[in-house]
Amino acid sequence: MSGRVLVGYLPDERGDDALELARLVADADGSPLTVACIYPPPWPVPGPGRVDAEWLGHVRGYARSAVEQARDRLAGRMPAERVRTATGAHRGSGRGLIETAEREGADLIVIGSAPGGPAGRIVIGSTADQLLHGSPVPVLMAPRGYAAGPPARLSGLTVAHRPSRGSELGLAAALRLARRLDVPIRLLTLLERPSWLSGVLRGEEIMRRQREYAVRDLQAAAELLSGHAQVTTQVAEGDGIEGAVRNCHWPPGELLACMSGSHGPLRQVFLGGVSGKIVRAAPCPVALLPGTAGRAGGAA
Repeated sequence: MSGRVLVGYLPDERGDDALELARLVADADGSPLTVACIYPPPWPVPGPGRVDAEWLGHVRGYARSAVEQARDRLAGRMPAERVRTATGAHRGSGRGLIETAEREGADLIVIGSAPGGPAGRIVIGSTADQLLHGSPVPVLMAPRGYAAGPPARLSGLTVAHRPSRGSELGLAAALRLARRLDVPIRLLTLLERPSWLSGVLRGEEIMRRQREYAVRDLQAAAELLSGHAQVTTQVAEGDGIEGAVRNCHWPPGELLACMSGSHGPLRQVFLGGVSGKIVRAAPCPVALLPGTAGRAGGAA
């Protein structure tokens, strides 16, 4: 068994999406699960004491009610002894989840998409933004509507790969996650076909060379994962990142892993420009892995 899974929960659609994904991850190896709800603290400038006390009592009660609702939703689907709850006050919900993960000993944080996006896609809100620019453990995000039709189990890990500083550590992180989930790995390189290339002399030759370089790099990366039972590689091409992602097959139960941005701090998640585009285009849950090898069960 790996470490504890922490899920950020609110009693709404995004909370249910995150809870369903967290349950699938925890079920893969029998990990314990903590359901957490972060509520806002009182204003820094005190108001009338009674008003502050009433407000604090209200938000605390809301948070306790939320996590108990999540526990009820898991009843009969996960053993009760593997589920516990946590609440806490913090001005930033993402930072509050990071602190809660540290207290709980969690090595994965799961959240849902921010509201307002299309079904099946991920929108990065303030909570995700804080997590994706500072979490010391992998962050998993469920797309909108995930709980409405979840897979029976997680079935594969697609790793968005391109050679960069620290990519070996990222591959090791992905390998640890795949072993935790007991799923095969697909190494995927996305090639963007710029719109201006069609008017360039020998444009097709340029793309052919890019494909050759990508295949070579993927083969080298696959050799680093030779200890894993099932590793495949794929190059997908399209008009921009979204077009390349759309040209891939995404079977039910697939999870997409992105490496942390190369310019972010080591030992923390950092959402780079390319990773951000992939997250927004992905039609499945996404895991963003920190910049170097982390604690047991998680990733680099």
